[in-house]
Amino acid sequence: MATVLVTGGTGFIGAYVAADLVDHGHDVVAFDLSTDETRLAKLGVADDVDVVRGDVTDPTAVVRTVRETGATRVVHLAALLTDAAEANPRAALDVNCGGTNNVFEAARALPDQIERVAWASSAAVYAPPEHYSAGGGDGEADGQPVVDEPVGDGTAWVTEDDLVYPDTLYGATKEYNEHQARVYAEEFGVSHVGLRPTVAYGPYRETGGSAFLVDLVEKPAVGESFAVEYGDQVIDWQYVRDIAQAFRKAAFADESALSQRIYNVRGECATIREAADAVRSVVPGADISVSDEGDLPWTQTLDITPAREDLGYEPEYGLEAGISEYVSVLREERGLDPV
Repeated sequence: MATVLVTGGTGFIGAYVAADLVDHGHDVVAFDLSTDETRLAKLGVADDVDVVRGDVTDPTAVVRTVRETGATRVVHLAALLTDAAEANPRAALDVNCGGTNNVFEAARALPDQIERVAWASSAAVYAPPEHYSAGGGDGEADGQPVVDEPVGDGTAWVTEDDLVYPDTLYGATKEYNEHQARVYAEEFGVSHVGLRPTVAYGPYRETGGSAFLVDLVEKPAVGESFAVEYGDQVIDWQYVRDIAQAFRKAAFADESALSQRIYNVRGECATIREAADAVRSVVPGADISVSDEGDLPWTQTLDITPAREDLGYEPEYGLEAGISEYVSVLREERGLDPV
């Protein structure tokens, strides 16, 4: 088993990655500005994860922590997300670009120690959905289960080779990260795997700009009504535990198995209306109203054939299974009867 350093390891996805690694027998160090262990405790691994306060924008701290912990793999998640990046572009540059550079530089400086950097790119690197046309692979023809076929006419499967042209500052920093990673691999031999997830859902998520994804599950789970727009629009419902297992597999995939360095990962593609129906199935009598008004900025449906073939990634949570676990956690914490 290995020691893995997880930057952003007390955050939403980071805590689940840490828990997943612990569950698979690895030693985990969470490197984060926040030393709040609440999520780690709720996931039952606070006693198994060493939390080190540190800032990815501090190159000395990054190298020192990697060296002193003896980590042989790094899962790099620390970043300012879309809303925070837009609100503070300079900080986004420092954290998302400078911080990522510091992680790669640590791997370059410690070549006999660091075997792999698995890191978070994002589906935000892609252009808006209208730039992709149907006619590429569909779920079945690409070897993907029929249950994963996207819903709605004109929806296209987007591959890693399709147009990269982000329309957000956050997406632009992630595109730049991909260039950084390529340089460190080609010029300095740093082994890396970058993942392009979409939007994670699950217990203990921050709300942020997609608060409706949280409220669609959490309000009905505790008996509150909720109204949501975007009913006919397809998004990727990616349960956080699936994202966690994807990063673990990226960190440990055999070098010879990698046909590329950047991989799409996703969960189940479904409309907002179908997600509301799934909540009603899990929570009988849930009071949810759905309209088709409004437009979502992120509706790409990602082809994950390479991740399946190279990393062995397979989503374990369909939409209803993810919502069911999510609801169960919420109700138990509120002292409510299970559903």
